[in-house]
Amino acid sequence: MKNLKRGQSRAELRAEEADRLEHGWMRIKVPLPFSLRWVNSYLIPEEKGYTVIDPGLRTDEAVRTWEAVLEREGIAWKDISRIILTHQHPDHYGLSGYLQKLSGAPVYMTRESHAYTQRLWKDGDAFARELMSLYSSHGMPGYLIEAVGEHLGSFVAKVSPQPEVSYIAPGDTMAIGGVLWQLIDAPGHASGQLCFYSRERRWMLCGDQVLPRITPNVSIVPGEEEDPLASFLASLEHLRGYDVHLALPGHRDPFPDFAGRIDELRQHHARRLERMRELIEEKPRTAFGMCEALFGESLRGNAHNLRFAMSETLAHLVYLERRGLLRRKDEGGVIVYCTTGRT
Repeated sequence: MKNLKRGQSRAELRAEEADRLEHGWMRIKVPLPFSLRWVNSYLIPEEKGYTVIDPGLRTDEAVRTWEAVLEREGIAWKDISRIILTHQHPDHYGLSGYLQKLSGAPVYMTRESHAYTQRLWKDGDAFARELMSLYSSHGMPGYLIEAVGEHLGSFVAKVSPQPEVSYIAPGDTMAIGGVLWQLIDAPGHASGQLCFYSRERRWMLCGDQVLPRITPNVSIVPGEEEDPLASFLASLEHLRGYDVHLALPGHRDPFPDFAGRIDELRQHHARRLERMRELIEEKPRTAFGMCEALFGESLRGNAHNLRFAMSETLAHLVYLERRGLLRRKDEGGVIVYCTTGRT
């Protein structure tokens, strides 16, 4: 990232660095208050107005970034004619209701994704209680569980107001930017996530399903997919069959080698699973113990990263357990994973 010029705000710098892609598209790096740094939002000219894909998390800095970009481009809020969400995670969904309020634009997402948002942010703290109970049964200390619960609650303001939603579904087609896009089911990272493929351009809008340089989080989430890693790996195998010239991800930079990156992600998870089997061979472990063995104890000071690491550890343990490569046992109300040969 460039250095700030005298008198220049970070939002103005973000506007300056918004990337111009082919066919009039723009990629806007909407800032995030955690280690991912930004989410990619795509601003696409239409015959009338503009489509926005994944507007970002609602923070003051994100709003200022949008204001700076639109002012520079001579675009009014009312010129936004449609908002499309690849999936429901707050860093993609959070600003959708705010942008809808300013523009009057419809918001599109899958029914499954929308149901997730209602569980998290409209049904009180039921989801947080379920997650905290899950973590407790897998060995996480109480003070860390409380920190995770408080962190979850902090997102309510960052996804408010909630949008009115119209539903789209895998198998649908949509015209975006003057060309037709195929909507592809992309589970594993987020239930109900979509990828969008243009056969004409050989472009893939891949949300968080395939990311360059970093690996998408694959997590056990109460009430969602029971074996999300299996769904994720099957989705990667399906996506690899598409002829992609340019992948447009939710984080980091657009990239050309879509199939090659899918291969790298599959290899990453194979290595992770093998490492976990080795650690279980050393000694039985709780999921929390496995999480710290993989990611280190420093996560205790970061509730956001701890939640992602713990839920991803659980997804890998469930994958191994379902394939008979380890088993669980109850030790005083806490689940411990061990080899299939241990008593």
